[in-house]
Amino acid sequence: MTNDDALLALAALAHPTRLDAFRRLVQHEPSGLSTGQLVEASGLTQSTFSTHLAVLAKAGLVSSEKRGRSMIQRANIDALRALMLFLAKDCCQGRPELCEPLLADLTCC
Repeated sequence: MTNDDALLALAALAHPTRLDAFRRLVQHEPSGLSTGQLVEASGLTQSTFSTHLAVLAKAGLVSSEKRGRSMIQRANIDALRALMLFLAKDCCQGRPELCEPLLADLTCC
């Protein structure tokens, strides 16, 4: 991941609606959620939410697939992993034991 890729992803997540939607999608992996479910959870109109979804997709954080009559949105876990590794790769100056408290706080993955 490059600095530009990380900045694009972080900018996409730097909005409450997009961050909430992305976190919701991560929670529903691997099945994903329909766009309608995400719109309902957000409380926004379909068109407003679609704009936010487009920002997440452009950053490579979300993908969509058609299932029947629904569009299913899914979090790109590989992109999330790449972003997390990019942010943490220089952590603790090569001393992983210093990062152990951080890793202990993770309840997923």
